[in-house]
Amino acid sequence: MANPYLPLCEYIPDGEPRVFNDRVYIYGSHDRAGSDSFCDYRLKVWSAPLDNLNKWVCHGDIFVTVDSPDRPSDTDYTHNPLYAPDVVEKDGKYYLYCYIFDSKGCVAVSDKPEGSFKFLSCYDYDPQDGGDDGILNDPGVLVNDDGRVYVYYGFERSNMNELDPNDMHTVLKGSLHWDVIPQDEPFEFFEASSIRKINGTYYLIYSPRKGSRLAYATSSSPTGPFEYRGYIVDNSEDYPRGNNHGSLCCINGQWYIFYHRMTNGTITSRRDCVERVEILPDGTIPKVEMTSLGFEESLCPYYPTAAQIACVLKGGCYITEKNPFSGIITAIKSGCIIGYKYFDFGDDFTGGKMKLSMLVLGCGASSDVHIMIDGEDGEEIGVCRVGEDDGIYTTDVKCVTGRHSLYFRADEACAGWFADMFKGRQLFELKEFVFIK
Repeated sequence: MANPYLPLCEYIPDGEPRVFNDRVYIYGSHDRAGSDSFCDYRLKVWSAPLDNLNKWVCHGDIFVTVDSPDRPSDTDYTHNPLYAPDVVEKDGKYYLYCYIFDSKGCVAVSDKPEGSFKFLSCYDYDPQDGGDDGILNDPGVLVNDDGRVYVYYGFERSNMNELDPNDMHTVLKGSLHWDVIPQDEPFEFFEASSIRKINGTYYLIYSPRKGSRLAYATSSSPTGPFEYRGYIVDNSEDYPRGNNHGSLCCINGQWYIFYHRMTNGTITSRRDCVERVEILPDGTIPKVEMTSLGFEESLCPYYPTAAQIACVLKGGCYITEKNPFSGIITAIKSGCIIGYKYFDFGDDFTGGKMKLSMLVLGCGASSDVHIMIDGEDGEEIGVCRVGEDDGIYTTDVKCVTGRHSLYFRADEACAGWFADMFKGRQLFELKEFVFIK
């Protein structure tokens, strides 16, 4: 599956990936298309078999804070939105840790990783041990090899407590650690704590003050001190800026970083994405670029490509959803750049022509779409004239082989006396494109 790897009408940010048994699960918040606020009042979970990462299944709502026709609220003390959960397994039970906006956080339990989860308890703690007044923003939970349980959390300040492994919700007295990840440079902790133990080293993944990034720090102990190691991914590089939250997961021997990207011209309609990462022998993780790949190694240009899997959007254009069946790139004006990484054009092209067809929604303007490979300033392989009306526009392109990034640059076609009057107008909206041999 390409990025985003879930159906394009699904908005799951703050993804916490977990492998349980023979499946990978993604637990996260739940946004809505075109929303003006973060998250809603339910948590959903999706999963896929480890041997087929293209076969994601939705298990529905696993925990809710408001009544619905299908199920009553799981919390009788609050009906506020649910944010950024985590799930861990302990002694055959699965524990869901919920951050509930402006309310006491809670723990829920299930016999199955897909839920549904039943309320167990709010955090039970003495005031001197409550680093976040019982809210525990963005909890990330570790069940250590020795059976001890730790929860990492905080907004603008990084905290950690140890939990009683016998009930999974009681905060042990004297266990509070302040500033596990410092606020000072280079750490700059902001939010989104997520903990992993990899090859005997503890990795704390988090969002720094430059919130579009996922940074990480490591330690030989779950309680620190942690050493700043850099950042793994930045979801604002050549893309509309926004916050970030995610974590690492090993699937079939390959490590991935899960994170989210923005849509709809806002920071409140987010969709989960994934990139392959490498953990070097010294424990460091080289920064990865955002791509359109998801779990794929390359994309095929000869199947229709949904425009909205773009990983580069520059010049003010953005992805939006008109309805669950129609997602597009809109606000395309002169100078906008739309990019995709990476397509494999194959190596068996022996002759003939290659064409590119684009499915667009017209905006009453004529434009030229320049088609480049290997960078926005890379080799131009063709130009497609897009007209005023909805339709399919096709052009010949240079025959291409091999693996390449692909970029479109839109330019206003009007060059007459009144050209300056049309600068800044929307040219068209892009829905799909395909290469044809």
